[in-house]
Amino acid sequence: MDLAPRLGRPQTGIVLTGGASGLGRASAEALAAVGRPVAIWDLDADRSRKVADEIAGRYGVIAFGHAVDVRDPGAIASAAEETRRALPSIGGFVHAAGIVDTASLDGLTPEGFNAGIEIHLRPIALLAQALLPDLRAHAGSAIVAFASINATLGNAMNPIYSAAKGGVLSLVRSLADRLAQDGIRINAISPGQIRTPMMQPALDHLGDAAFTRRILLGRIGEPAEIGRVVRFLLSEEASYVTASEFVVDGGNISSQRM
Repeated sequence: MDLAPRLGRPQTGIVLTGGASGLGRASAEALAAVGRPVAIWDLDADRSRKVADEIAGRYGVIAFGHAVDVRDPGAIASAAEETRRALPSIGGFVHAAGIVDTASLDGLTPEGFNAGIEIHLRPIALLAQALLPDLRAHAGSAIVAFASINATLGNAMNPIYSAAKGGVLSLVRSLADRLAQDGIRINAISPGQIRTPMMQPALDHLGDAAFTRRILLGRIGEPAEIGRVVRFLLSEEASYVTASEFVVDGGNISSQRM
């Protein structure tokens, strides 16, 4: 039995949407730290290139920054072609791009609902479709999609986000059945309260204690703690893991604290 560490294998490149900040950047850093090339897809062209340059300089890997609006199917297809030319291979992707709605039911609009689905949910399927030839060509290919503990708990403040993240869990299970035919794994991560740019305004307004009182470990999570789970799921260490949800929340969902 071969028990050698396989956290950096396979050595194929990974595409990360929302890769220039928050959980996307933390995931890119974790992957680059074990030698995997990364493509930083982000809405902000300058930021995606800057982060790619920083990662390449820090870890000595190929890192490609590219502006992509994941709401646009054409942009996904075009970015896939550009990325094929920039990376030596593509053996997986991480869908981390996201927004948060805070208007509850009262402020919900059709446009806002569409945007939530088009950013959080639909790109997973479109990315899998666009990158399927690449993933199929490389043994050990895998996908990670970000869901959320809100997919389970629900939250009156952000119904669109909660609904889209619930859809991510269902879509991952469906795609896992199809992609397994090609030896491709796909899993979801449901983060809890993580100190990201998207979360920071709520932390600034309410304070950490408003959230940590319900977290068993008693603290807000750090993006790097999510990035390490992403790295595991994309590696040969997780070779028999697919169609699963990994809750990384410090014990928030299971908490009965008041």
